[in-house]
Amino acid sequence: MAEGTKDGVWPVPDVLAYLAGTWRVERTVRDLAGGDEGHFRGTTVFGPLDGGGLLHEESGAFTWQGVTRPAERTLRFLPGPTPGTADVRFADGRPFHDLDLSGGRHVTDHPCAADLYRGEFTVRDADHWRTVWRVGGPAKDLLLTTDYARVV
Repeated sequence: MAEGTKDGVWPVPDVLAYLAGTWRVERTVRDLAGGDEGHFRGTTVFGPLDGGGLLHEESGAFTWQGVTRPAERTLRFLPGPTPGTADVRFADGRPFHDLDLSGGRHVTDHPCAADLYRGEFTVRDADHWRTVWRVGGPAKDLLLTTDYARVV
């Protein structure tokens, strides 16, 4: 176990300070119902946001069913209700989820129409963290696993 970890996770007292910077991203998307699997590879930059917080800008290439296309997304990580936490929002300001990594792991939900997104965030050490989103609903049964590695 790396220094500073507890039970294989790395407690983060300030999520915004931890995330700031550039991260290499690798994501696997599995359709649990149909068996298809896709992959995203790219970069996420957490840069300063006017008024406080971080602007999350992700860009790269997503391959699904043998076809590779450019992909990108933007999120806003705002200071959360307690010190060291974040309120994550979509680019247009709509709420997405809360984030508290003070214990090194966080589980959160995001209801989206008839679907439910359940996310688990795990910090492995100072330079590596992972998200696992399970998406379920009438037309979706997906597992999205994303690994982040800090670019030094």
